[in-house]
Order: sequence, then C-alpha cells, then structure tokens
Amino acid sequence: MQRLLAYLVALILVGLAAFWLATEPARVDPSAIAGMNGDPVRGERIFYLGGCASCHAAAGAKGDERLKLSGGLALTSPFGTFYAPNISPDAEFGIGGWSTLDLVNAMHFGTSPDGRHYYPAFPYPSYIRAELADIVDLKAFLDTLPPVAVANQAHEVGFPFNFRRLLGGWNLLFLKPGPVADASGFSAEALRGQGMAEGLGHCGECHTPRGMFGNPEYSKWLQGAPHPSGKGKIPALAGIDWSASDIAEFLKSGFTPDFDTAGAEMADVIDNTAHLGDADRAAIAAYLKEICPN
Repeated sequence: MQRLLAYLVALILVGLAAFWLATEPARVDPSAIAGMNGDPVRGERIFYLGGCASCHAAAGAKGDERLKLSGGLALTSPFGTFYAPNISPDAEFGIGGWSTLDLVNAMHFGTSPDGRHYYPAFPYPSYIRAELADIVDLKAFLDTLPPVAVANQAHEVGFPFNFRRLLGGWNLLFLKPGPVADASGFSAEALRGQGMAEGLGHCGECHTPRGMFGNPEYSKWLQGAPHPSGKGKIPALAGIDWSASDIAEFLKSGFTPDFDTAGAEMADVIDNTAHLGDADRAAIAAYLKEICPN
C-alpha cells in the first residue's frame, strides 16, 4: 500500500511538473526584432487598425481625448469582468517602462513583462497574426502619446479562472497563429485585407461565436455571435450582401447602404477605421466579400 501511495504521489508530481512546463508563458526571441527601429508615423496607422482607443480611452472620448489611454472599459463575460488597463506611456501606471519586446510578447502571446498570462479578453489571439515590425512601429507611436496617471482596476474573476497558469493550457488548445480563412483564390487585395482583418483588426473577436471555454469557434468564422451583455446579437460578416464599396464606405463614414448609421460598439470601430487610408478599407472589404458562411 505504501509503495502504491508513493507511486501515486510521484505520478501526481510528474503531472504537475509537466503541466507547469507546458503552460509556461511564451515569449518572442529577442533576435526577431533586433535592429528594428520603430516608426511612429507608421505606428499611428497600426494604432487605428488595432482599435487601441476603443478599449483603452475613456468612454465617450472624442478627438484628441481618444489618445489618452487611461483604460477602464469593463468587458463582461461568463468568466468574470475584465477591465482594460492603462497603456499610456505613464511610467508608474501605464506602459512607459515597457520595452518594445515587452509589447511584442504581450500582443503575440498574451505574456506580461513579469511573466504572467494575460486573459484573452485582450485580443492577443488575433494580434498574434500581426507582423512584428508593425508592433515595433506601434510602440514607437504609443510612446508619443500623453502619459495618464490613472491606476488600473483589478479584474473581477473568481476561482478557478483567477489561476492564470490555466491560461497556458487555453493557449495550447486555442491559440491559432496562422490565417483563419482558406485564402485559395483570393485576390492580392483580399489577401492584404485578410492580414488586417484577421490580425490587428481583430474582427473575429466580436463577430465569431465562442465555445464553452471562451474560445473562438473558427468553423463559424465571422458568422455572428451573441452579444456579451446577453442582449441581442453581433451581426455576421460572412455572406454580407453589401457590395465591397458599401463596406468600404461604412468603414469610412459609418453610413450603411440604407443610410442608417453605426451604433454602439461599432461606432467606436468606425472612429478607428475612418483614420485608415482608402486602400486599407478597400482591402478589408475585398476580404469580407470572400468569406462565405459554411
């Protein structure tokens, strides 16, 4: 009996060690960005494509106020309520003390500078598809913004979801770094739009339904999803019957083909995509026209 108990304890310890190693927060090799010099001008485009202000600016902020990234937006989910952090260049409360590699690790793998997992309420499962050079440029732009001395609000997450090491297992199961849609037959413009929409644009974070573990259901890519508030549904983008020019115009002005206007969270998205160039919006539209429901 004692021998059996010893074997059982040893098996448990081996299992725990294997789990701990398998769920280690991932990091990008520093050599991958060695020699890259961030360009804040290019980084401004990445800022708007990534929709940073939608979560990290104060609610209702307009104009230059959207560049004060104090955080605070509450993101509700079945797993708890998550609050967007301060990502202004404030050295104490924001990310002013972060290196460029710190931001790359956060956006590609959801890994914090101190080696913890971020929750996927932060859309790193989409941002992992971003080019490293784009993140380097983004950091250069973020460093030009005004620092805001506002402390972060703690997430409201109960057991077991507050045990962040479990997120390493979530990443093993659900983090998908490559393209989502089958790009066979895509035009060059649609391929460019795929990189933007599936990556920094993170369209799938809202417009794709989620499984029981909060994972995107890639088999139902962009086919609409229940609203996290429990009220209503986020519309499907797959199979949208608007023309490509209608989609591009909507991303620029917020006007639908029926002369309605974007509302709720989509109005914040338009505040971002309106800053993109016509070629970017046209590429995203070309990609969305290629996505068909299963």
